[in-house]
Amino acid sequence: MLANPNSTVIPADFEFAALREAYFYPRAIIEEFSPYLKGQVIEVGAGIGQMTALLAEQVGKENILGVEPDARFAKCFREQCPGIPLVEGTVVDLPPNTSCDVVVSINVMEHIQDHVEEMARYRALLAARNGYLCLFTPARPEIYAPIDKDFGHYRRYTKTSLRAALTAAGFRVRKLYYFNFPGYFAWLLNFRLLGSRSFNPRMIRLCDRLVFRLSHALEYHVMRPPLGQSVVAIAQA
Repeated sequence: MLANPNSTVIPADFEFAALREAYFYPRAIIEEFSPYLKGQVIEVGAGIGQMTALLAEQVGKENILGVEPDARFAKCFREQCPGIPLVEGTVVDLPPNTSCDVVVSINVMEHIQDHVEEMARYRALLAARNGYLCLFTPARPEIYAPIDKDFGHYRRYTKTSLRAALTAAGFRVRKLYYFNFPGYFAWLLNFRLLGSRSFNPRMIRLCDRLVFRLSHALEYHVMRPPLGQSVVAIAQA
């Protein structure tokens, strides 16, 4: 069960603070999911609502439900995303017989020890509608760094390990690929080799606008990379 995935992180929102510095990166994640964002959407681990607001632009506030277990983040979510309903808890706390067309999970699964059980819960939400899980999570265990531990990450995934977990949970994997090729090497150097445990806001903004914007266009329109900082999975119940 996902209890409070960020309870060991100090400060509690420094992962969100880093995301706040990027413009193109979060929008690229939504772009990856866009073909599947139809009908009723549940975002698991909605945090303070940064990605939820972008999802709402795609499907409308009336078609999205946030789920967030951390009371501090839930408070920020309600301030930033007025009009979008939020369940303060986990998917276990959703009303009985809840179903949806899409479950979105962005940088959540790595926080959950029993990730197959959690994925199976998502499948139960989607089964009645043959819906889709849009999953985004950190990739490549060889770049697991001290900052991953600070974030409360149990693991970083390979395509093989993520496919195995999704299959064990009963999903049919439709798409699976790495995301952000330059980010792999940036993470390897800054956090794995040099052991940095903080983000440089100026560097995040620079990389987002100059490096990531171009590299993602190539990944999205030309060829998926052999490695990446993250991995994207689209799986059907």
